Amino acid sequence: MVDRGASALSLPDDWPAHPDPILALNRMGSFDWDLDSGLFHMDAQAHEVFDLRPDEFDDNPVSLAGRVPSTEAHRLDALVAQAIKDGSENYGTYFRLRCRDGSLRWTHTQGYIRRDETGRPRRIIGIVRDATQEMGELEARREQAAQDEARRRQTNVVQLTTAALAHARTVQDVIDVLKDTHGLTHLGATSLVMGLVEAGRIRLIAEGPAGSFVPGTDITRIDEPYPMSEAVRTLTPRFIESPQEFADRYPILWPHITDLKITSAAYLPLIAEARPIGAMGLLYSDRYGFTPEDRNVLIALGSSIAQSLQRAMLYEQEKDLATGLQQAMLPRTIPSVPGVDVAVRYRAASAEGSLGRDIGGDWYDLIPLPGGRVGAVIGDVQGHDTHAAAVMGQLRIVLRAYAAEGHPPATVMARASVFLHELDTDRFATCLYAEADLSTGVVQVVRAGHIDPLVRQAGGRCRRVTVAGGLPLGLSAEFGQLDYPVATLELDPGDTLLLCTDGLVEVPGADLDDGMQALTTLITGGPTDVWELADLLIDVAEERAGDDDVALLLLLRRVPDAQQPGGRLQQHVAPGDPEALTQARHMIRTAVGAWGARERSDEIELVADELITNALMHTEGAAIVTLRVLSGSDRRMRVEVEDSSSALPRRREAGESGVSGRGLLLVDLLSDVWGVEARGGGKCVWSEFVVRERT
Repeated sequence: MVDRGASALSLPDDWPAHPDPILALNRMGSFDWDLDSGLFHMDAQAHEVFDLRPDEFDDNPVSLAGRVPSTEAHRLDALVAQAIKDGSENYGTYFRLRCRDGSLRWTHTQGYIRRDETGRPRRIIGIVRDATQEMGELEARREQAAQDEARRRQTNVVQLTTAALAHARTVQDVIDVLKDTHGLTHLGATSLVMGLVEAGRIRLIAEGPAGSFVPGTDITRIDEPYPMSEAVRTLTPRFIESPQEFADRYPILWPHITDLKITSAAYLPLIAEARPIGAMGLLYSDRYGFTPEDRNVLIALGSSIAQSLQRAMLYEQEKDLATGLQQAMLPRTIPSVPGVDVAVRYRAASAEGSLGRDIGGDWYDLIPLPGGRVGAVIGDVQGHDTHAAAVMGQLRIVLRAYAAEGHPPATVMARASVFLHELDTDRFATCLYAEADLSTGVVQVVRAGHIDPLVRQAGGRCRRVTVAGGLPLGLSAEFGQLDYPVATLELDPGDTLLLCTDGLVEVPGADLDDGMQALTTLITGGPTDVWELADLLIDVAEERAGDDDVALLLLLRRVPDAQQPGGRLQQHVAPGDPEALTQARHMIRTAVGAWGARERSDEIELVADELITNALMHTEGAAIVTLRVLSGSDRRMRVEVEDSSSALPRRREAGESGVSGRGLLLVDLLSDVWGVEARGGGKCVWSEFVVRERT
């Protein structure tokens, strides 16, 4: 309003005798203010600017008080006094004057201060002009700039909110975004309410601020006289521009919210795919009315919120469905097995992104088996969706069935691979199956592309058990490589077998071996209680917040109260596989020692070796060796070797080389009793050894 930088006026010294014609042409009036006499002379055009007749002004500045409001007069006096005081040559400003009809209009003045040779101010010569149009245009530009800024700010809020809503996965995420400082509060809303349409009713899911809940509105019918109900019912926004309008239109609701000091409100229907899914209300306490721009912004924002809300609702429905499916596929309970403590845990992935990513194909299972044995399974189907969970459930069932049928671990794994290959799916799965004899602690392990198991000894030391594995399930059948080597290990009382999926081990950017080493270190220093250890491991996975599922099974062999008779181990030996034959010998030697028959270990191992060798040499298939303890009047250990040939073994004389033909002679010599049994399409050659009772 003040123009201190106005250029100096060029007025003749004999003003007003010869007024500048340029001033007249531009409808500018001029004045000459004699500071010594105090007289304020104005020309005719200046009189018109001040809306004065010549006879109404006596050249006394005080006479202008009727035209210049006091506040403006004080400001003008201060401006002139300051210009004189600081030695300025000129000044300029806009001010308002009151016309004859009482209206106010803008006026602009510029003055040039004339001083004598001592610097003392003697005269002020200047101009005045009507600035109504100029100030009107300036005000219009300011208003337009303010509107543009408000529109930019509102658009920015819409963009920020829409961008934030793009990351909202759940309904609560949507609510949190809207209540965040970068959300709708930037539009000045005091309170936010939101409801979802469910079965012809509106269920309130968000309200604020605290203490603003209206009793009886948590669930309302769409036909009730509430603003959200009306917005849903009519599919049109409801803008309430004053408290009186609110009270008149919604007399049931208004008495309950008067304490919030609401001055206006906007209720928006949330419409997705041409149907209402809910409504949102914005309550204001510092504004009255909504401009067309305000309404357009809020309607656009409501559309964006509706899309995000629908996406979140679909996500939660998919998540509930997938979680329910996965829970149905995983064992509901873990059976109680005498002799072991078992802890299982499952953690869903926390990956951002597509629907259903909170589930996957990781699973665990515990299978009680006859003869004091138990099977432990851990596996991971490729993918993180409902299909992976469905495949996982089918695999879990068939693995349990094959194990319960009595098949050895390698056969269980091979049959499961064939089953997955024959399914109408392109998924494969990694798996590890461990069959433990709890009376001896002997564990047979087969691995299909899965990570190795870990064993923590009773003293706390943890080690990784390297198991030679085969291809993942499904792939091994596809490529015709169904051989799964069997590794044998022994769990002493107090030892813990740990099976897990790679989500517990893998860390982005780190080597798998480093992850396994870190896990063994963590377990070594972890609690001795198997359930507390499981909690620790799953908590670590939670803190890591990885994008893969985690399944975990811990099996601790308890110290037995008393030695129990019985026991059974079984292993598949493929033809032409010397490693499998070595593993079978190791299994027999370990089991015989654990079952208290160490004094006959050499005899039993030698007989078993002869029977397995005969089966492999004289048949075209594999051999299945079974070792079991029989209790009765005397305690016996029985070795069975089953093959697919129905031809019965026969004794032969030793050849000239002195090697061939001695097999059955050794069996007959070393065994207490032996025999042959028909088994469907094959036979079983068995041998029994009487062993002393364990003390």
